[in-house]
Order: sequence, then C-alpha cells, then structure tokens
Amino acid sequence: MTRSNPSARLSAIPKTGVLRALGTMSGTSLDGVDVAIVETDGVVIHGFGASAYRAYEPVERVQLAAALGQWQGPQVEAAGEIVTRAHAALLAQVLVEDTEAEADQRAVDVIGFHGQTLAHAPRTQGTLQVGDGAALAAELNTPVVWDFRSDDVRLGGEGAPLAPFFHFACAKYLKRDKPLCFLNLGGVGNLTYVDPRFEAAEDSGALLAFDTGPANAPINDLVQARCGQMMDEGGAIARGGVVETGALELFLAEPYFARMPPKSLDRNDFAEMITLVSELTDSDATATLTAMCAAAVAQGMEHCPEPPEVVLVTGGGRHNPVLMEMLRVSLDCPVAPIESVGLDGDMLEAQAFAHLAVRVARGLPTSCPGTTGVRACVGGGVVSVPERED
Repeated sequence: MTRSNPSARLSAIPKTGVLRALGTMSGTSLDGVDVAIVETDGVVIHGFGASAYRAYEPVERVQLAAALGQWQGPQVEAAGEIVTRAHAALLAQVLVEDTEAEADQRAVDVIGFHGQTLAHAPRTQGTLQVGDGAALAAELNTPVVWDFRSDDVRLGGEGAPLAPFFHFACAKYLKRDKPLCFLNLGGVGNLTYVDPRFEAAEDSGALLAFDTGPANAPINDLVQARCGQMMDEGGAIARGGVVETGALELFLAEPYFARMPPKSLDRNDFAEMITLVSELTDSDATATLTAMCAAAVAQGMEHCPEPPEVVLVTGGGRHNPVLMEMLRVSLDCPVAPIESVGLDGDMLEAQAFAHLAVRVARGLPTSCPGTTGVRACVGGGVVSVPERED
C-alpha cells in the first residue's frame, strides 16, 4: 500500500545543497503538460536541465473543459484521472531519458506537481487543482510536492500567482540590477514586478504580482467555436480585423480592474467577453479580444512601484505577433519575449514549480503578501513520499 508520508520529508529529500527538481505545469489553456528540470537550492538557480511536452488528446481536452468551474462530481474525478495519467507518462519518460543521457549524474531528488486548475474562487470556495501527487510519488518512486495553493488560500491569500518567487530567482540568475517585469500570457495573464536590488524574494518590496486579466483563454475559445482552430496561430485571424472600441471600453469598466493587487482570476471569470464581440466578424472579434488582453496588461502596469526596465513575456501569448505589437504600443517600456535573455518561455512555469518544490522541502516560503495578499509569508504544499507497509 502506498500513501502520503509528510513525516518522511527530511529523510527522503536532502536537507542541504543543490537539488535536481523536476517541475510540471498544465495551464488554463488546456493545451497539454510541460515538465522541466531545474538545479536549485530553493534560493539560487544553478542550472536548467531537460524538458518535454505532451499535448492533451482532443478527447482529454473535451473532458477537462467539461470539468472547468466544477468543484466535485464525476467530471472532476475523471479530469483528475486524466491529469494524473498524462503527467505520469511524461514524467516517467523524462526520468528515463535524463538517466540515460548522463549515466553518472544523480537522479532527480524531488518532483513539483502543479496539477490542473479546474476552479479558483479564493474569496469564497477556495481553489481546486486536480491530480494525485501521492499516486505519482508511488509510481515514479520519487518524492512529490503538490497542492501548492491551498495553504495560501487558507491564510487569506489569493493562491495565485505562484511563479513570482521563481521570477525573483531568475532575475538574480540573469544578474539584473534594476526592476523588471515577467508577464505570463497563458489562459489568464499574470504580471510579476521584480526588484532584484532586494536580497530575498520574501523581503517587503521585492515582489508585486497579480493576474492582469484574461489572455489566451477567450481567444482560444472563440476561434475554436467559430473557426474550429485551437488558437489564433500567429495572430493570423486578428491581423485582418478591426478593434471594436466600444466593446473594449465596456471590458475595461469591469470592477476587477479597479481592485488593488494582489488579485487573481479564474479562467472563466470574464466569460462575458465573448458576448461583447458576438455580433462582430471572426477577425474583428478576435482582434478585439486580443486588444482586451493587451489593455488589461496596460492597466495592470500602472500598479508597478517604479517603471520597469523591460517586460519579459512568457507563455503562449508571446507567439502572437499581433498581441506583442499591441503590448509594445501600449506600454512605456521595452517588451520582449523571454528568450531574448536566454530563458525558455515554454517551460518557465514548469521550471517554477520545480524551484517551488525545493522551497517547500526546505521550509522556505512560496508566497508572501506582495504576491498573493496572504497575511504572512507561507510555504504551501503537500509532500508525498512513497512508503511501503509490510
């Protein structure tokens, strides 16, 4: 019988030194699973390792989409099984390939498993990420850190975004000495303002983070429903359209944009965006939704304590040249894909949960008042260690 064994944390995971951590991410775009290896002590990034991606099958994507917004029931259970199975297969593949690549390197010490967010309402019902970390620990014979968000929510935080502590480590890794922003454009957009002049991520003033607004999710939903495409590949549909300014103004009048950060969103919190563009042509509707994403970011930038030196864009949105151009026009600082500084925008979120897993194992905080609005610094996460009973 295999079970979660939190008391085995210290004996299962080395207490000091640099660890090889394998992180996972399955985002609200529902495209697939990312996994990536990071070498870190939980504070400093020492290097990056192998990474891989597994797309969800069409039937899996349909089942996951059907469970969005639900907190329990058969569809949620089915979604959890899909997520666990997809992660197990990809993680096992990477672990084998990593071992074969360099037989003399040590094995992965810990896995950071984010799971799939189905529902997120931190001020009322909480947050729900499905997927069984204990089952993964047993199958892969490796400690797994998971359920990263629940402790933060229980202590009054938004539970998101959680990547900012990793963003701070990235800024230090890049040897930056001026404030900069990391902008993740996945299903939902989130912004991290980093001041690397501070010593530690948990220092007051070192980080400010929040969800800017919807990003790829409504665009993907619209083009899938109207055009049968998973996304607006290369911004091709939006490029031929005209932005409906009336719809854009109504969107920006939403109370969410008047709230001070930290703040977070569920994937479907702005579902009415589709209604605002329902009478428009495919190209005009897509252009308008794209402009809404960029305008939400511009609104969010007003909360930065100082003008950032640059905005580094990660997530799928950076591949959309129309969206990137809208950002460059609307922001008062350079905007560039994160690859411009040598990082991997496809894997940054997975790398973040590798880094966070080590922080949890070391008893370090993973969120703070400036990132989620939590009352005090908290290190959230469950540690599952494979254990056999006689």
